Amino acid sequence: MKKSIAITTAVVYFLLFFMYTPAIAQMMRLPESSVNYKCKTARQLGATDIEINWNAPGVKGREGKIWGTDIAPYGFTVLGFGSSVVSPWRAGANESTTISFSTDVTINGKKIAAGKYGFFIALYPDSCTLIFNKNTAGWGSYFYKADMDVLRVTTHQQKDMKESKERLDYIFAKQTANAVEVSLEWERWRIPFTVQVDMVNTTLDFIRTQMSGAAGFDPPSLEAAATWCLQNKVNTEEALGWINAATDPNLGGVTSFKVLSTKAGLLSKLNKKEEADKIMQTAMDNANISEIHNYGRQLLTENKVKEAMKVFELNYKKFNGAWPTNAGLMRGYSAMGDLKKALEYAKAALVQAPSDEIKKIISSAVDTLSSGKAL
Repeated sequence: MKKSIAITTAVVYFLLFFMYTPAIAQMMRLPESSVNYKCKTARQLGATDIEINWNAPGVKGREGKIWGTDIAPYGFTVLGFGSSVVSPWRAGANESTTISFSTDVTINGKKIAAGKYGFFIALYPDSCTLIFNKNTAGWGSYFYKADMDVLRVTTHQQKDMKESKERLDYIFAKQTANAVEVSLEWERWRIPFTVQVDMVNTTLDFIRTQMSGAAGFDPPSLEAAATWCLQNKVNTEEALGWINAATDPNLGGVTSFKVLSTKAGLLSKLNKKEEADKIMQTAMDNANISEIHNYGRQLLTENKVKEAMKVFELNYKKFNGAWPTNAGLMRGYSAMGDLKKALEYAKAALVQAPSDEIKKIISSAVDTLSSGKAL
C-alpha cells in the first residue's frame, strides 16, 4: 500500500512538472544575441538628462553598400513585414532606437516636449529627416505609424569620415552651457543634430523640485537657490521667501554677509530700496575684508561707480589700509577718472601684494596708470 502511494505521488509530481514546464520556459530569458550590440549612452545638459538606446549593427565588409540599400534604404519603403506601410530607417537594428529627454528641449531649433520617443531617420542622398515618434516599443520600423510622429526635423549628413566606423554609434560632442551635438556615426557617414535646452527655466524647475523636499529646510541650499535666482534675474518673489527661510532662527538664523547681501539684492529687485539698504548695512557690518572688497568689485561691474567707491573707502577705514583695501581704492579712483589718486593707491597695493602672481597684476596696473590710462 505504501509503495502504491509513493508511486502515485511520483506520478503527480511528474505530471505537474510537465504541465508547468512550458510556462517556466516562457518566463525564462537567455542572453540576447551579440550580432547587433545592445547599446546605451547618456549625457546631462544642465538639469536635462538625454538618453539613447539602440542596437548597433556592424558594417561587416559591406562598406559602400550600406546607404541607399536594403540595409539603410532611402526615404520611406515598404519593408514587407509588420504593418506593411511605407517606413523610414530604424536608425539602428532589432528593436526601435529610442531617445529620451527629461525636460523640454529643441532639436535643430524645433521644440519637443520632455519624454521618450522612438527615433527613425528618413535618409536621402544629401539630407536626412529625423523622426521622433510616440511608439517606443516597436521592432525596428516594421510597425511604424506616421500619425504617431511628434516631430520631424531636417539635418544634413557628412559622408566623408576619414575612418570607417564598424559599429553604429551615437556620439555627444561640442557641448556648450545650453546645447550639445548628437550624431549617429556608421561606416563613413555622420548624421548630426543639436539638442538645446532653456537653461534658465529648466534649472529653475530643477531648483524648485529640490526646494519642495529636504533641501527646503537646509539654509545653505536655500541660500544657493536664492542666489542663483538673483544672479539670473528670475523668480524674485519666491527667492526672497527662500532667503528669508535661510535667515529664520528656527533653521539656524544665518546672518552671513553672503546671505544678507543676497536678501538685499532681492529686495532691491522688488523696488524695496529702504529695506534693502538697511539689510545691506547689516551685511557690511558682518563682512570680512575680502567680502567687502569683492562687493565693491561687483558694483564696478554693474557700473555703480559712486556706490563702489563708498564701499572701497569703508573697507579701507574699517581695516586700517590692510590688503586688499589699497587695491580697491586703486580701482575705485581709476573708475572715477582720478588717475593720480589711483596710481598712489596702486603703488601702496604693490608693496602689500601677498604673492608673486598678484604682484605682477598690480605692477601691470601701475604701468597702465603711469601711462595715463585707466584700468
